[in-house]
Amino acid sequence: MEKNKITVEVALALPDTQYLYRFTLSEKSTVSDAVASTDLAAKYPEIVQQQLFARRGKRISPNAMLENNDRIDICRPIKIDPKTARILRAEKQKG
Repeated sequence: MEKNKITVEVALALPDTQYLYRFTLSEKSTVSDAVASTDLAAKYPEIVQQQLFARRGKRISPNAMLENNDRIDICRPIKIDPKTARILRAEKQKG
């Protein structure tokens, strides 16, 4: 790896497709810089514009600085409360 460079991954998981990008950036790059280095904003602007990002399972700001070997997950907005979804699935299985 080059000096002053870091390796990062950006991931987006959809119900039928997964995207994973791995590349090197300047060590002073932010989450927004990493996401902008992909073509996901053009493919899925409604998801990327929400700016819901996570690193190691915890929400992270788009302005957060990246570290070497970080993986940034682009999170989709929740359309239904998980508890409600579980209740609906259980009711569907009963009847």
